[in-house]
Amino acid sequence: MGAALLRDGVVGSEDVVNALAHKGREAGRLPDMLRARGLVVERDLLAAEARNWRMGLVDPLADPPDPRLIDLMGAADCLRLGLVPWRRAGDVTVVATSRPAEFPRLRARLEARLGPICPALASPHAVEAAILAQAGPALARAAETCVAPSESCRSWPRLTRSPRTLALLALAAALAWTAPMGFALGLLALFVASLFLLVGLKLVAMVASLARPPAPAAPADGGINPIISIIVALYRESDIAPRLVARLARLDYPEELLDVLLVVEEDDQMTRAALAASEIPPWMRVISVPRGTVKTKPRALNHALVYARGAIVGVYDAEDAPDPDQLTKVVAQFQRSGPEVACLQGMLDYYNPTTNWLSRCFTIEYAGWFRLILPGVARLGLVVPLGGTTLFFRRSVLEELGAWDAHNVTEDADLGLRLARHGYRTDFVETVTGEEANCRALPWIKQRSRWLKGYMMTWAVHMRDPRLLWRQLGPWRFFGVQVLFLGTIAQFLLSPIAWTFWLVPFGFDHPLMAALPLPALWAMVAVFILSEAANLAIGIIGLKRSGQNLSLLWIPTMKLYFPLASLATYKGLWELATRPFYWDKTTHGLFDQPAAK
Repeated sequence: MGAALLRDGVVGSEDVVNALAHKGREAGRLPDMLRARGLVVERDLLAAEARNWRMGLVDPLADPPDPRLIDLMGAADCLRLGLVPWRRAGDVTVVATSRPAEFPRLRARLEARLGPICPALASPHAVEAAILAQAGPALARAAETCVAPSESCRSWPRLTRSPRTLALLALAAALAWTAPMGFALGLLALFVASLFLLVGLKLVAMVASLARPPAPAAPADGGINPIISIIVALYRESDIAPRLVARLARLDYPEELLDVLLVVEEDDQMTRAALAASEIPPWMRVISVPRGTVKTKPRALNHALVYARGAIVGVYDAEDAPDPDQLTKVVAQFQRSGPEVACLQGMLDYYNPTTNWLSRCFTIEYAGWFRLILPGVARLGLVVPLGGTTLFFRRSVLEELGAWDAHNVTEDADLGLRLARHGYRTDFVETVTGEEANCRALPWIKQRSRWLKGYMMTWAVHMRDPRLLWRQLGPWRFFGVQVLFLGTIAQFLLSPIAWTFWLVPFGFDHPLMAALPLPALWAMVAVFILSEAANLAIGIIGLKRSGQNLSLLWIPTMKLYFPLASLATYKGLWELATRPFYWDKTTHGLFDQPAAK
């Protein structure tokens, strides 16, 4: 192919030599490398490929394929293989391929579905666009039902259609009416017990993280560098889309091995226009998501996955600013890890920590969570509830598990739990992605309500069969799931009971104090003190590890920050009963700093 391109004058000799040198140590086809580097004109490249492979040229976008043939092959398989069954010519099916070198290997598989075949050549863009035009609705439906029904929340009923839930609510109301003191004491006991377990787990995780500091990054083992597909779901991101393109362009991974998919909803004209006005490099593609029954990030990720070319699939958010060497570290760590490590989670931090008090608190919270708690949870062998970005997966495992649950509004935490259920493990990679702290009170509550609603939904879905979950996870990880998921939910739901005790120092009588035995009262006070001490320690150490130049005096003010999460939990609980799949969109790009642009 290189000789043919030189002979036809499509590309210069130095460019071909450099591309072939890279090809010796990296994955990817020579034409794709030349495309990624912007060294060829597509028309000339196709003509040279057609002559080299002795194939005819077709344009399935201008001359659409037969949709019945796509159905025979399957639209998703067509996208994965870079081809589309185009026309019948008698008994022979003409198959337009964008990867002619792979066609001989696929011939037997294609003939088993289509009968006798004849190859033709088409551009990658034309193949993808033709499939989407003909099979968009089918792809949209497929993206919504990837996960097995037993592990998906798509059958979640509204409250009015759930007799069991209504019966439980009626029972709770009856207990509160007939025995209010006993009911309140029971809720208080649940709050204190969950607080003790959650704080204990955080402290153990912190110690585990400090006892085993992250190992210095080692070079890769010399294997062939893989193609990495990065999926970024965008929705109403007209302001931030051009900045995202500039940030991703800073990644120092070879361009010919980068496959960045900017995924945009079909009806999101504002984002599409912003991307059209940006200078998108050849290794980035805009993928349109057809309309469906839900409009969520995981559905967009599922739809984009079938377009991805990489053996590793990463996920970023619209406002992300990753470290330039991030992908190199990811590849090196995957090459050093065994096949059971299916996911690598990077650390998240904020590039606008000093915007206001809320951004400072958010930064302190994330510093402890991503630098102490989650790494410690992973080292303890517990289930890691993934963050929604800076995630990297082995593609084969993603496809095995059905990728993301399109109806779950915390698809990241759900996927982390499903990975563990199927015997896979999540590790952390020492790299940081900067994000924009959501630092307005109402948007913060909306965002957090979505996360906590998803936590509730994820716990309930995976506890449909507790015995099966116990067998799959084992006692230790099963216990960890209850503490991390159920404990977090209980804390935020029941915190208002604990707040009432702040009235006692001001001379107010508290009815529950009179009903509590003295040992129980002192035990409760001890748990509260332990909780405050743990939060201070996690905040101080996490902030020091993050390198953020924030005063430690902000950490005690977190006492006023977490009550916002209780408001968010009640909002999420209401939506869980009324609009379980509603995605409360977070607006980005409002507090961007020049350094992050």
